[in-house]
Amino acid sequence: MTMKFLGKKEGMAQVYDEKGNLVVCTVISAEPNIVSQVKSLERDGYSAVQLAAFKATPSKVKNISNPLKGHFKKAGIEPRRALLESPVEKIEEYKPGQEIDVAIFADCAFVDVAAVSKGKGFQGVMKRHNFKGGPAAHGSGFHRHGGSTGMRTTPGRCLPGQKMAGRMGGERVRVQNLRIVKVDPEKRCLLVAGAVPGARGSVVEISRAVKKKGK
Repeated sequence: MTMKFLGKKEGMAQVYDEKGNLVVCTVISAEPNIVSQVKSLERDGYSAVQLAAFKATPSKVKNISNPLKGHFKKAGIEPRRALLESPVEKIEEYKPGQEIDVAIFADCAFVDVAAVSKGKGFQGVMKRHNFKGGPAAHGSGFHRHGGSTGMRTTPGRCLPGQKMAGRMGGERVRVQNLRIVKVDPEKRCLLVAGAVPGARGSVVEISRAVKKKGK
């Protein structure tokens, strides 16, 4: 089972590796996650830990529901803005209030990162589905359209699932096998090569890469 971790996307940066090569990477703020609940096989039917991250400021505490406030109070921790459930094998190693920092990825080479992608609003089929489009000549009356979506025969309708224009983005996206450039527990940050989904300040879910690179 892969331990998950909650972080916050801070933005992009450039660093040099040990060979002097420039590496474009994403900086992820990785404050310690707090165990807010331990779920056992006997009581809940599966083994997992619930992690809470990002302490809620006084102005944001009012937005947290009373049942959730009671949940945090029972665990003995201050209200947090994000929760994540992570499956684990040995639940006896965890207890409510325990801190888990980014050092759990110190011996890891690749990670998977999941987040909600940026919303891009209503987009056409060329941007949303990578359609080729029509001829670009002046005499053409078909440039960036989707073409025919129906049919002249039975059933004579547009079938469900047809690729059309519509809202793009705002979906949960997982990027696999991102190489870890640096793990810094002191500064509470993680650097991974390449880009990760989401805007600056968005919450990201980090886990060890399930599918190994090159396989």
